[in-house]
Amino acid sequence: MGLAAPALHLELEKVAEQFSIRMTPHVLGTLHSAAIAKQYNPSTDELIITPEELADPIGDEIHTPVKGITHRYADRVLLKLTHTCAVYCRFCFRRETVGQAEGTLTAAETKTALNYIAEHPQIWEVILSGGDPLVLSDRRIGNIAQSLAAIDHVQVLRLHTRGPVVEPLRITPALIAALKTRLATYIVIHINHADELTPEVRRSLALLADNGISLLSQSVLLRGVNDSVEALTNLMRGLVANRVKPYYLHQTDLAKGTSHFRVPLAEGQELVRQMRGNLSGLCQPTFIMEVPGGFGKVPVGPNYLMEDRVKDIHGNEHDLVPENLRNTI
Repeated sequence: MGLAAPALHLELEKVAEQFSIRMTPHVLGTLHSAAIAKQYNPSTDELIITPEELADPIGDEIHTPVKGITHRYADRVLLKLTHTCAVYCRFCFRRETVGQAEGTLTAAETKTALNYIAEHPQIWEVILSGGDPLVLSDRRIGNIAQSLAAIDHVQVLRLHTRGPVVEPLRITPALIAALKTRLATYIVIHINHADELTPEVRRSLALLADNGISLLSQSVLLRGVNDSVEALTNLMRGLVANRVKPYYLHQTDLAKGTSHFRVPLAEGQELVRQMRGNLSGLCQPTFIMEVPGGFGKVPVGPNYLMEDRVKDIHGNEHDLVPENLRNTI
């Protein structure tokens, strides 16, 4: 906005009044990267609220049968034990609720949430989200993992976290031991730029992978951070080289004060289209968006079948789909 220092300070105080600000020592040491700094440094642009932006952009509230549970899809639930994070991303879709201490579940509320899971046999997978589950102690994480493992119909435990990326020393043998149950355990790491793959982060990922924890990633397409084929390619290749399978690339949600991060959907589709064919299939995330109102994730990748016929290297034309199969696929 080009404000003088005193005015800028006042405007940033207004940002802090609305949206939580927090960084770890590790993140502070990486802010020389513009792509990292933009994700965590507060900006006066956050005070610009556009008409389409929402306090609950993905519709969590309407799918909350008991406190701490979001049950949007039949076979899986989110278990949100805390609303606290080690860092607060400036584009977070839950930015109006994270950072609130009252969001942490009490022992009684945790028991109610676990009872809900036990009483719904269609729940096959439980996803620890929040907030960030890795801000909790190893003891509490271990107790939750054991409680879920005691529910016969639960088969998969997934954790959504920034932890290995923003606080790599949080990944310890004690944490890994806490996660060891009969459940298939996956950690989905939120990471948006290759600069975040510091030596310390790579060591934290190796410790998880070496101990049998399956690693996936989710990233958000962000203006000025990773909105180029080069940035996305470097990120996805870096992840795969560190034994992390790219899982989701999210279109930025309609959270309040995030319009300066938003890349138009058509532009995002073109970036993803350019990655296809030039990048190993191992490096291809699914490009998705959350439909506002609680309707869930929808793949929004480009249509790769642009022509009915193609030419081979000799100039001969061929049908992409043989005529006898056109009505069957």
